[in-house]
Amino acid sequence: MDSTADQEVLDATLTLIHSRQHVSTKRLGDPGPDAAQIETILGAAGAAPDHGRLNPWRLIVIPRERRHLLGEVFAEALVERDATATEVQRQEARAKAHRGPFLALVVARLDPALGETHPQERMISAGCAIQNMLLVAHAMGFGAGLSSGRALYSRQMRTLFRLSANEQPLCFFSAGTVTTSKASRPRPAAADYTSTL
Repeated sequence: MDSTADQEVLDATLTLIHSRQHVSTKRLGDPGPDAAQIETILGAAGAAPDHGRLNPWRLIVIPRERRHLLGEVFAEALVERDATATEVQRQEARAKAHRGPFLALVVARLDPALGETHPQERMISAGCAIQNMLLVAHAMGFGAGLSSGRALYSRQMRTLFRLSANEQPLCFFSAGTVTTSKASRPRPAAADYTSTL
């Protein structure tokens, strides 16, 4: 460390990383991030590592006035999996689309025509972009989390978001104000996942 200021930056960064936790969309309410804060969160994604500068992922924001379209996809995908799904179950599936003030879909771009970078590297880049958004939302005082589920990989989802054959939906990113808190889960120690060659 060159200075006390550097140590303070490191300490603050480590505190941010270790205090962040997943927040379910069920526990995210208003207020959500405003337009400027959303721009900052999305902009942080662009700082992710990107071998070959391919921009091998993209983000699709789902505004509240369009959430009903996603809700219908959740309901249709449920019925496709389970033709006996009741109307109550279909309504519950639709309701998932309306949770959380801010919602975006993360999509990996795996088209070979983009460049020679291996698909695995592209997925790593997308993961880093997601982590950047999670950390920035947390630094702003918001809760944030990721969600997926079987509907994410459905034909209806691909159609709604106009995904190409070489695009893969990865997860939904949500952010908002935490309405109910949960105890932090214990994190593994470095020795739990590290070995030496």
